[in-house]
Amino acid sequence: MGVRKDLKQARKRTDLADRARVEVVRDTAGVVREARMPALAPGAAAGSIADLPFTNAAEAPDAVVLRRGGDGGWRPVTAAAFAREVTAVAKGLIAAGLEPGGRVAVMSRTRYEWTLLDFAIWAAGGLSVPIYPTSSPGQVEWIVRDSAARFVVVETPEHATAVATGTADHQDPPHIWQLDGTAGTGAARADAPGADASGSGGAVAELIAEGRDVPDEEVTKRRAALTPDSVATICYTSGTTGRPKGCVLTHANLYAEAANTVELLHPVFKAVTGRRASTLLFLPLAHILGRTLQISCLMARIELGHFPSIKPDELRPALRRFRPSFLVGVPYLFEKIHGTGRATAERIGRGASFDRAHRVGVRFGERHLDRFLGRGKGPGPGLYAAWALYDLLVYRRIRKEIGGRTRYAISGGSPLDRDLSLFFYAAGIIVYEGYGLTETTAAATIVPPLRPRPGTVGLPVPGTAVRIADDGEVLVKGGIVFGAYWNDPAATDAVLTDEWFATGDLGSLDEDGYLTITGRKKDILVTSGGKNVSPAVLEDRLRSRPPVGQCVVVGDNRPYVAALIALDREDLAHWLHVHGMPADTPLSGLVDDPRLRADVQKAVDHANQAVSRAESIRAFALVEEEFTEDNGLLTPSLKIKRRAALEAYAERIDALYASGR
Repeated sequence: MGVRKDLKQARKRTDLADRARVEVVRDTAGVVREARMPALAPGAAAGSIADLPFTNAAEAPDAVVLRRGGDGGWRPVTAAAFAREVTAVAKGLIAAGLEPGGRVAVMSRTRYEWTLLDFAIWAAGGLSVPIYPTSSPGQVEWIVRDSAARFVVVETPEHATAVATGTADHQDPPHIWQLDGTAGTGAARADAPGADASGSGGAVAELIAEGRDVPDEEVTKRRAALTPDSVATICYTSGTTGRPKGCVLTHANLYAEAANTVELLHPVFKAVTGRRASTLLFLPLAHILGRTLQISCLMARIELGHFPSIKPDELRPALRRFRPSFLVGVPYLFEKIHGTGRATAERIGRGASFDRAHRVGVRFGERHLDRFLGRGKGPGPGLYAAWALYDLLVYRRIRKEIGGRTRYAISGGSPLDRDLSLFFYAAGIIVYEGYGLTETTAAATIVPPLRPRPGTVGLPVPGTAVRIADDGEVLVKGGIVFGAYWNDPAATDAVLTDEWFATGDLGSLDEDGYLTITGRKKDILVTSGGKNVSPAVLEDRLRSRPPVGQCVVVGDNRPYVAALIALDREDLAHWLHVHGMPADTPLSGLVDDPRLRADVQKAVDHANQAVSRAESIRAFALVEEEFTEDNGLLTPSLKIKRRAALEAYAERIDALYASGR
């Protein structure tokens, strides 16, 4: 039984089992309106996140804290070596003119140098400003101008061009360093003689060379001047509705998030695996979840590797090589792992067997979880036998897909389909959901490891309170909540009241204080019949079933609910193979294929199971174009830009209702 047996043993230890004690507050009708979790880690009294590499180097200099990927495999980086490199790069930033409180923007995919730069910027007394590597010149221009960043580190020549183009009209354009290749404003080549001993070239090598005459004591002095209330980063929202806003996060915010999640999760996960934890970070570091993950890993001395892509075909080989003990991802990743397993089974004529394995897994996960939580007897002999069979045929292959050692995962960004969560539970991988925003320094709630509850996003992070307002909006309060939007006091005042942050999300708390998110307040559709519909519930379930890729549920001021559906390219290629059709068959010739529409209808039926008939999807249209960042329909964190999608497909939406169904 693997991790489930280990969790059962861990639950018997009172020092672990009591780590998630929640207090609930009810209204006069007895409905839970607020849940509070006491902090597990004391608030930061002094210092900053910049101290982490140096604390590790002093306490455990030989401990491996990072691993660098390359042709020679994953090379270890010790705590002492990382602290030395942070100091060297920080000295280069100081030599280049970075003042205390100065802003340095970083535009790169997820890689070792991103983490190195983040801590070097802090050690030099500066503020880091992440920029998504897919940002347009216009978006780059806005973030650089709004944050007043004087320096930008980019990854590629294309990024350097985007920054130079976007800021060409600035009175004082930023200095640009480039990690790969050469750039026209100061970046060295990756293979230049100045490449440092750890293997970094380009911008890192140039900064190290530039800072050689700066004494180490200057970095120590800059670092010592930082306090918990010092601003650490200006992290811009992904901009689902208009221009991104810069969230001002302090070192205290980052510490509260990292320290409390480490205290809640790491002792349990360490007890479960019985060995040192490791993870491969592939989430974009411009997103706050990736940023806090790297801090948490350094704080707990969890071995951390980096990979620049979340695309399943690129990521799976890296997972098999790195073999992480846990993952942090988004529902898309788990949906794709499940979808790939099914596609593989279909190719060898075992699609029906995989479907049975899924159904068995959901039933087994449900009943085994009931016994674990003391709510039932657990699986019977017949279900155990079926689970054992499919563990040999299916579940072990799922584990192999993500490296073979992974026994637990954390999912955030949007709700994970409950059946999918139970399937992975049966496969020996427990997925814990969390919920949060940039304004809450990533997770505001998370499922506690010894009290899982699939279908919810968990209890408040220790040190945090969650309240449900009269209109159903989720409010959050605690040390993780940001203090302001950069240069935007009006927007700040609109969401912060008496230290409570209004998230814009709708949700509910159950009897034990677990939060369920039901949608975005601004996205609620009201049909012409007056029915309120949350599109998120339907969209999340739709995306969990092949061949659906992305989708938008519509119906505002319309007689019924409908959907625009874009197909997943991998799923479509598999569908063509199964049906004996050429791989280059144009989608325009498939959108009305009754067989394809029947398969999509199955996904629609699955989505409709979660809502009443009045809220269900009555019609759908297949669109030929994918929803991507490039066409402006997805944010870098893979969220739909709803307004843009409604404008782009206005005619298709009108056509869905033209028949007067």
